[in-house]
Amino acid sequence: MTHSEADTVLLDVDGTLIDSTYQHALAWHRAFAQHDVAIPMWRLHRTIGMGGDRLVAAVAGNDVESRLGDALREGWKEQYEDLLPEVGSFDAASALLAELRRRGWRLGLASSGKPDHTRVAIGLLGGEGLLDGWTSADGAADSKPAPDILQAALEQVGGLAAVCVGDSTYDVQAATAAGWTCICVRTGGFGVAELYDAGAAHVFDDVAELLDRLDETPLARPTPP
Repeated sequence: MTHSEADTVLLDVDGTLIDSTYQHALAWHRAFAQHDVAIPMWRLHRTIGMGGDRLVAAVAGNDVESRLGDALREGWKEQYEDLLPEVGSFDAASALLAELRRRGWRLGLASSGKPDHTRVAIGLLGGEGLLDGWTSADGAADSKPAPDILQAALEQVGGLAAVCVGDSTYDVQAATAAGWTCICVRTGGFGVAELYDAGAAHVFDDVAELLDRLDETPLARPTPP
């Protein structure tokens, strides 16, 4: 289905609605350091957005994944939870959700994060009242850039097809694999050119600019039932 047939908006969480990308990078950096594995912060930043099941091998290789993968993921979780009090939502994130709902869209969150972290993010966005559902890393067999989380989120909200909103090339790749349009924001730290090169339909500075320019995008209105 194309975006012209879409009735659902699926939004990424970290780096898109919630200003948490750099806390995640720092948490991973500290987790690796606990095991005397030195990974430059910039390399970790470049992998935020893919699932934790993929990240260790992506930055440190398959040997580190096989020896330390589960311990590193547990260490990241503990470190990130220490940083959670510093995390907030982006300006206009809740307003964007409210406006999309007003225009008649089904709304779902499709995150590669842990369920407990996604629940905290939902609280920062004002609660579940505007959402039809949400998924996290535990809700699909494979994480982004695979489309599984997006497809699980669409099924949960009862939608037919989606327009996706994200901040990383992994979000674009997942949406493309599902056959859907992806609109991106720059707040995860990815560049405009690389997001367009990955296949993004639009790139905005942040969700506030997306909200202001909603009528220029496939999010102007859902397909009439």
